[in-house]
Amino acid sequence: MSRASWYRIVLLAAFLAVLELCCRLGLIDRSAVIPPTEMIAGARDALSVAATRHGILLTLESVFASIVLSVTAGIATGLALHRLPRVHRALDPFLASYYAVPTFIFYPVFIVLFGLNRWPLVAIGFVFSVVAVVINTLDGLSRVPRALVRTALALRLSRAQTIIYVTFPAAMPWLLTGVKLAIAYSFIGVIAGEFVLSNEGLGHIIAFAYNSFENPTMYGLILVLFVIVGGINMAIWSQERRIYERRGGR
Repeated sequence: MSRASWYRIVLLAAFLAVLELCCRLGLIDRSAVIPPTEMIAGARDALSVAATRHGILLTLESVFASIVLSVTAGIATGLALHRLPRVHRALDPFLASYYAVPTFIFYPVFIVLFGLNRWPLVAIGFVFSVVAVVINTLDGLSRVPRALVRTALALRLSRAQTIIYVTFPAAMPWLLTGVKLAIAYSFIGVIAGEFVLSNEGLGHIIAFAYNSFENPTMYGLILVLFVIVGGINMAIWSQERRIYERRGGR
């Protein structure tokens, strides 16, 4: 483990220790924030309930579907726009200002299209995350060295072979960044949708605990959510590190 990783662990442990001490001494109102040890106990108690585990599973299924759809459609769209520079230039202002649009306003439309089920939440996660994948795909494809493209032409590789063996490997760091953003935005879209628009799922359970003043359950499930998202992103980050190491740290 690197020195920077140890520093991060020490800083996190120090922050949790200070938070625990402040809550125990009454410096922080326990009706607002509870000690981290009680958060862990709340997470354990919440996960022991079958309904909570079922809600978490529903949320993860929706998020997974949103991630798969957004990554697939985002990379395909980015590749198409890269091959069509005029269309890219025409759509660039819309891509740049996309996140100024509140995507939750489309929820009634998604209900009409998909019905009263989990798919409207999947659609919200999709529209919230797909453009991040498109933008990072375009950024990565634009940074592929021209020497590699010329080498592919010299070797008479087909277009599909060039994409698979040259373009995507060269753009992989940016593609992985798009995947990380898709994961984060999909969780945000689905969880936020469950907060206000659903009667099941992890977001709904957290919102119900908040309205019922069940702070241990609320903070415990938020901690579970942090662990899930952080674990996934750390796994992708480790793959990025391997790619950079194979490229000599660049």
